[in-house]
Amino acid sequence: MKNLIVFALLFSAQIAIGQKYFSKTGKISFYSEAAMEKIEGHNTSASTVIDASTGAVEWGVLIQGFKFEKSLMQDHFNENYMESSIYPKAKFKGKIDNLAIVNFSKDGQYNVNVTGALEIHGVTKTVTTPAVITIKGGAVSARSKFAVAIADYKIEVPKLVAENIAEKVNIEIVADYQLMNPIP
Repeated sequence: MKNLIVFALLFSAQIAIGQKYFSKTGKISFYSEAAMEKIEGHNTSASTVIDASTGAVEWGVLIQGFKFEKSLMQDHFNENYMESSIYPKAKFKGKIDNLAIVNFSKDGQYNVNVTGALEIHGVTKTVTTPAVITIKGGAVSARSKFAVAIADYKIEVPKLVAENIAEKVNIEIVADYQLMNPIP
């Protein structure tokens, strides 16, 4: 009986090793709360992958996929600020810093830090952000909240509307992952 339990534990650990999880429906939202206006945009078609064996994490999102309450905001966002015809995607490529605490074969919530290169508007900066990875019934989900200074990414705001756009924008990401190439 003891050998059977050891075998079961080793087998379930082996399943998680080398596994990749992906989503094409990751959600990225941003919030700008300035003196004169609140602005938020949402995109529900971000692509993301987590490699359970290495802790590698990647995200990619089309800028034009962000939706706004007002179509004029969406036009200004794409044309004047993000210049989405020149810089069509935002990307993140990084790694879970404390991967050893995450057990992809055991239900739980795992508080991790993720460090990597965030590229927005053609500018790449190293960021570290806290995230929560949740495992429930074999399903993997992740969530993170962080802020970026728009000046760091060379996003210019005309003085005329400076009171309408926050200097730091809050970003929230959420993804429900599926197993890539599941073992039969």
